[in-house]
Amino acid sequence: MTTAREIMTGGVECIGENETLEAAGRKMKELDVGALPICGEDNRLKGMITDRDIVIKCFAEGGDPRTTKAGDFGQGKPVTIGADDSIGDAIKTMQDHQVRRLPVIDGHDLVGILTQADIARNYPEDRVGELVELISFY
Repeated sequence: MTTAREIMTGGVECIGENETLEAAGRKMKELDVGALPICGEDNRLKGMITDRDIVIKCFAEGGDPRTTKAGDFGQGKPVTIGADDSIGDAIKTMQDHQVRRLPVIDGHDLVGILTQADIARNYPEDRVGELVELISFY
């Protein structure tokens, strides 16, 4: 059984809940990623923010990314997967919550991000289309 830990992207960086969306955007550019975990002062995961969130929920609504805090987007309990959970569990979680990225947690520690692409790279080639269909938004 392949686990999330085995195929996740490790070494993930967070944006602090009190940092601005401007800082989040800069960090996304620097890391060449489209999403960042939001971590609190206690180093616990508070949520996720995407480049789309910044554009749709801030810019398009007249917000100022220089003053809007990343933590404003991290309300509620984030959808995560355990580091030792199976890829089948990860696919089911992605499907149930219609997300393409899952923070990977070991205990209370964020240890990586598991993306749809991470799974696809490790999925039987003849079933990748099925995987994308299961997780993709409708």
